[in-house]
Amino acid sequence: MLDFEHPSIQGLIRERGWRDLPQRERVGAIYEFVRDEIAFGYNLADDLPASRVLADGIGQCNTKGSLFMALLRASGIPCRFHGFTIDKALQKGAITGVAYLLAPRDIIHSWVEVLIDGRWIELEGFILDKAYLSKLQEMFADHEGAFCGFGAATPDLKNPQVDWTGDNTYIQKDGINHDFGVFDDPDSFYAKHGANLSGAKKWLFQAVVRRWMNANVERVRSGGARALGVRPRPTRAPSAG
Repeated sequence: MLDFEHPSIQGLIRERGWRDLPQRERVGAIYEFVRDEIAFGYNLADDLPASRVLADGIGQCNTKGSLFMALLRASGIPCRFHGFTIDKALQKGAITGVAYLLAPRDIIHSWVEVLIDGRWIELEGFILDKAYLSKLQEMFADHEGAFCGFGAATPDLKNPQVDWTGDNTYIQKDGINHDFGVFDDPDSFYAKHGANLSGAKKWLFQAVVRRWMNANVERVRSGGARALGVRPRPTRAPSAG
């Protein structure tokens, strides 16, 4: 999945000049590219090659993470995959109606860890692009405290920990309900734990549900989400291990 020798990935790295940056700036530049230039959205599957995610131009936690790891490794930054599940309440608003009822309670989730100065830094805040996040903040401008829904699970929606400062970043951490530990790459994780969907549910997601979810995300990003008629009470999802 981390096909970092693919021409599109190598070409992007050359174009952006990332290899010429100091290590911290290199990580930050790649992080911000994945966060904001790959829009939050739902791909056909979790276990896509990084080059396909780049071509799609959209992604969620797992697919953006694969692209992030491929770009990091191609740029000489050590990184690893950390796998979890999250409570589906985190997706309410992006998933609505019957699709939400049919979704599994526990959804495969991941973040990326990078090694800088002998320390592993946890990076998850790249999932929601700033255009989407800012509109979500406008939708819930009167909300105080923990928030869970529309792809976010954070202690403070107004000031989430999503900017690269050389430290950990998070946007869905508070929705985590199981920790699978760290893996060298996403291939190793999916070989052991599988992806989110298979069989008829996978077909239904790819053919129908994914389109609904991406349409809901675009309504938020365009400021028209109130037309969804979905304004769940923002509450924190379970975070038990």
